[in-house]
This record gives sequence, structure tokens and C-alpha cells, in this order.
Amino acid sequence: MRAESKKAGIISCCGEAIPEGTIARLATRCVLESLRSGKTVTLCLPLFLAGEEGERNFAKTHPTIAIDGCAQQCAKWGTEKYSGPVSGALVVSEILGTPAAGCSRTSRRASQVDREAVAAVAERIAAEVDRVLG
Repeated sequence: MRAESKKAGIISCCGEAIPEGTIARLATRCVLESLRSGKTVTLCLPLFLAGEEGERNFAKTHPTIAIDGCAQQCAKWGTEKYSGPVSGALVVSEILGTPAAGCSRTSRRASQVDREAVAAVAERIAAEVDRVLG
């Protein structure tokens, strides 16, 4: 059972093969650093999957939101396999309504379209944080 918490965990897609993975990571950072600073922490998906107990225990005891780039939902699947149900799950390709074809896979070449996609996803994540924290 999840303890009452003033913080929510966000576990983000780490896929780099598609723009949606990059958008997921950048939007998560935006939420952590500005939109919901102090109310969120990030969980490292690779460490989580490799068995790092601190990451897994946090997800067991705090509301955790999975942010996935695509419908494979690796972050959600991994979190639920090792720590139990997530409190929220968002898929970037569903939020944007398109496969983000006009976006870059790297932040080094970010265009206005990339920045707008990241902002839209970050706002949706922030709303989900508000929902899970009540």
C-alpha cells in the first residue's frame, strides 16, 4: 500500500530510437525542475530494471507516474512488474495525437515544434501529478 506522500515519483521512457522518448525525458525534467519542483522526484528506469532497491522501494511506497514514449509502455510495465501498480500512466504519442514525426530525437537540434511538444507533454504530466497527489 502506498503511503500518503507529498511527493510523486516520475519514471520516464529511456527510448532514444523515437522522438517521443526524447520528449518524455525532456518533459519530465521540465516538471521536476519548474512545473512541480519540490513535489516530484525522478526514478531511473535503467536502474529500476536492473534491481536497484531504492528506486523500487520508492515506487512501492509513493505514488508513481510512468511516462512512456510509445504504446509498448516499458516504464509502466517495468514499474508494475517490480513495484506494483502505477498511480498514473501517460503515453507521449497519445498525448500529442501524432507520432511526433516533425520532432527530433535529440535536444541538440530542438526546433519550435520540439519545444511545443515538450511543453504540451510537461503540462499533461503536471496535471497528472496534481491528480495523484490530490
